[in-house]
Amino acid sequence: MLVKEFIEANFENMKADLKELVSYNSVYSDDEKPFGSTNRKVLDKALQMMEEKGLKTENLDYYCGYGETGSGDKLIGILAHLDVVPAGEGWNTDPFEMVEKDGFVYGRGVSDDKGGAVASMYALKYLIDEKYPFRKRIRLILGCNEETGSACIAHYVEKKGHIDYGYTPDGNFPGIYAEKGMYTALVAAHGSRIIDIKGGEASNVVCKKVNAVVPEASFDEEKFKGFLDEHNVKYDIIHDGDVKITVYGVAAHASTPDLGVNAISHLLEALYASGFDDSFVRWFHEHFALTVHGELAGFEKIKDSVSNTSINFGVIAKENDEIHMSLDMRFPVMTTSGKVCELMNFADENNELRIRGLVEPLYFDIDTPMIKALKKAYEDVTGDRQSEMEAIGGGTYAKAIHNCIAFGCEFAGEDNHIHDANESLNLENFKKQIEIYVEAIKNLNEIED
Repeated sequence: MLVKEFIEANFENMKADLKELVSYNSVYSDDEKPFGSTNRKVLDKALQMMEEKGLKTENLDYYCGYGETGSGDKLIGILAHLDVVPAGEGWNTDPFEMVEKDGFVYGRGVSDDKGGAVASMYALKYLIDEKYPFRKRIRLILGCNEETGSACIAHYVEKKGHIDYGYTPDGNFPGIYAEKGMYTALVAAHGSRIIDIKGGEASNVVCKKVNAVVPEASFDEEKFKGFLDEHNVKYDIIHDGDVKITVYGVAAHASTPDLGVNAISHLLEALYASGFDDSFVRWFHEHFALTVHGELAGFEKIKDSVSNTSINFGVIAKENDEIHMSLDMRFPVMTTSGKVCELMNFADENNELRIRGLVEPLYFDIDTPMIKALKKAYEDVTGDRQSEMEAIGGGTYAKAIHNCIAFGCEFAGEDNHIHDANESLNLENFKKQIEIYVEAIKNLNEIED
């Protein structure tokens, strides 16, 4: 059977499987180890789905699980994740009840990354059904902690080792040959005059809404409004003893903060512009303001021909008289975490930087056999031989395991609203994904060892 015929014959089942996985609100939780009871349940369901498609499965302590087929000494790994970021506000439908409309499906995880998991399952099912002569073992590895640290794949590597070739369907086509490094930290501010503040859903999402309370008569309200009006940012102000402020932004992935509008940054800058006298607000203005590439903090000097720095502030809250704010930085592929740490030297007695994580960049030569095999699969299915592989700011499983790059699921010009409300998946492109993954697995299988 031709792969297109297989896809059409099985497409309702594909959508049903995706709908089932989307129904699990698999955001990280500490209610049950290692990543929450819902992540345990969605992994059980996904392993069941793989078994039904002819894959031999194993559960690695609920950190992750995999389905395997084929034989041989070399191992091809396909790494997708079942966990998701919080749904947040602004959805037109229930984010955990997948809805189909006008050739698209909507729901949290349809693209990031449950869609990629299902596409890869059916690519393998096709090859199994067709009795394709595998020369290598193939594992579809499904993790439950990609959005909050990838400890799932660290556990896999500890138990099973690395892979010889592979991809993660968690990026863009025709593929990602380089990923920026990652520096994550907590900004802890002492002595701020801000009475209360809370905003954001996750550190790797541009904050779309922040609420703050400041003392009455502590700032020039007209200047505050003027600043936000000038930047076309919506807000609410209520006088109720103190002043209660809400600022509204636009969510985006932390790797592309320029595609969003950060509510935290705009609130703090509006306070600065309106004369609010505060050590935290002043510190933020001096080192970040509304910049998203670290210009004020000196990060332009490490920009390279492949990539630059991007900075996001995703979550903020006041806890025990300290303001805690997440900092998510993606730094250029030709630099190191050591150089970044040298530049992060602007903490002071009132504003600390507490490092949470450092991940080195990822870089592959585009002429390696694995990269060429994947790109050929994309070109042969789509006919597109003009698009080039990219370097991105996103961090994927490719950094957590050897010999892997991000490959799909988004196509050029698509916006699937990943990490935003109304996350979507174009169903015709979903079919195309599966075709590409079939060819990719075959091409990786044919690489001479």
